[in-house]
Amino acid sequence: MRVASIGECMIEIAVKSGGDAQLASGGDTLNTAVYLARQGVAVDYATALGDDPYSDEMLARWQAEGVGTGLVPRLPGRVPGLYMIRTDDRGERSFHYWRDRAPARELFELPGSDGLVERLLGYDLIYFSGITLSLYSDRGRDAFHAALAAAKAKGARIAFDGNYRPRGWPDKARAQAVFERFLRLATHALPTFDDEQALFGDADPQATIARLRGWGVGEIVVKSGAEGCHIAADGAETTVPVPVRVTPVDTTAAGDSFNAGYLAGRFAGLDPAAAAGRGHRLAAVVIGHRGAIVPRDAMPDFAGGPVA
Repeated sequence: MRVASIGECMIEIAVKSGGDAQLASGGDTLNTAVYLARQGVAVDYATALGDDPYSDEMLARWQAEGVGTGLVPRLPGRVPGLYMIRTDDRGERSFHYWRDRAPARELFELPGSDGLVERLLGYDLIYFSGITLSLYSDRGRDAFHAALAAAKAKGARIAFDGNYRPRGWPDKARAQAVFERFLRLATHALPTFDDEQALFGDADPQATIARLRGWGVGEIVVKSGAEGCHIAADGAETTVPVPVRVTPVDTTAAGDSFNAGYLAGRFAGLDPAAAAGRGHRLAAVVIGHRGAIVPRDAMPDFAGGPVA
């Protein structure tokens, strides 16, 4: 099983209580790629970076995690986007961004992007998010959509996590139209209910499931935080609660890590409910640590060993 995860990794400045700051890097689809790799899944990250020291450091970290970097063009004279993050006493986060000139925004419009599109046809699953879609121009989204359609026609699975962030869109109507267009290609949807409620006004997770089914998505997992998740797959619906409620230290990458646990579980042959349990276990560990990527020795010991 070969996965391509597509999006943006930015320079992160995390501001701690008292005003001290810590430099790191992060991005939603990159977080999922790292957690997939840690579970033995062969995953490459697709983005664009600059030729600066921060880009060098990012690539080195991804490679050290086992994430492939062959889908990452480098743009001379450019630097990645940057964001600052503050975490309150309840573990909830607020963000401020500087990313208008980030190279990742041009991934599907760069010279040689046809080669990237061709390479995507060789993957078994392509994973991306609503944040990914917010990066690109209309032209870039058209090229990305065409690439996904071609990959799906060759048998690839298409997995989408809504991850709606209003600041990334000119208005809600535009985000709704773009999400629907890409969800109609998706085989797997992994949204968070709060995002779906904010964007589409869904009354409950069942309304989200009904809408996504209407758009042709075959496997749907609606994440509902401490309430667990709601799954629709193979013509049936089920709710999978979290095994143990955890007081979060930092909710960064909660959904990203759940997605990685769920997808890795499905690749390993688990049914949707068991895969969701795996996702819950991983997310519980992640929200118990500060930052998006937990130490390796904190990873759950999933039975069955590496995923083939």
